[in-house]
Amino acid sequence: MNSTLPAKEKEFVQKNLDEMPDDVSAEEIIKELAFKRMIERGLQDSLNDRVISQEQLEKQIDPLCFSGKFKKPEQL
Repeated sequence: MNSTLPAKEKEFVQKNLDEMPDDVSAEEIIKELAFKRMIERGLQDSLNDRVISQEQLEKQIDPLCFSGKFKKPEQL
């Protein structure tokens, strides 16, 4: 595995680290970076029209709910 980050990734990490308080824990850094990356990817998916309808999402989620692995919000 390549141990160097592409320039864009390194800039992303550095920018976000600079915005965090000095006493932030490594765990908080990892969680924040992962969250921000997920948001960024979701926005890019939306801009590139890589989205599905609510109905399609429910069809994909329903088998998981019925299998007992997950519960629907109204079942909680």
